[in-house]
Order: sequence, then C-alpha cells, then structure tokens
Amino acid sequence: MTDQRRFRAVIRIGPVRVGTSYDGRGREKHTAACTAPRCGFSSDYDSRAAAELAARTHRCPIR
Repeated sequence: MTDQRRFRAVIRIGPVRVGTSYDGRGREKHTAACTAPRCGFSSDYDSRAAAELAARTHRCPIR
C-alpha cells in the first residue's frame, strides 16, 4: 500500500521544502525534504519548529 500524503502549509527554505500532513493514524506530521538533485534528504518530525530547524541547518552533501 502506498503512502499518499496531502501536504498543506508548504514553505520553502533554500532548497528544502517543509510541509504538514497527517500520517496513517491521523497524527499531524511535519516533513522536511530537499529538492536539490541527488541530495535525497527527507525526514519526518513531530513539531513544525523541528522541521523548519532541520531545513535551515541542512547542507547538501552533493556540490
């Protein structure tokens, strides 16, 4: 079964996008994902502040 999420309140901080969605159990999750080619960074957080902090401090390993 695929995990199709509907993101809301999406913002962009540098190459990283932060969005809010609900997981399969109805809990609110916040995701930070880098959109740079070949980076591959993405992570889920319980708070919006943590996701935005990860976006602000993210450095792509591919240059």
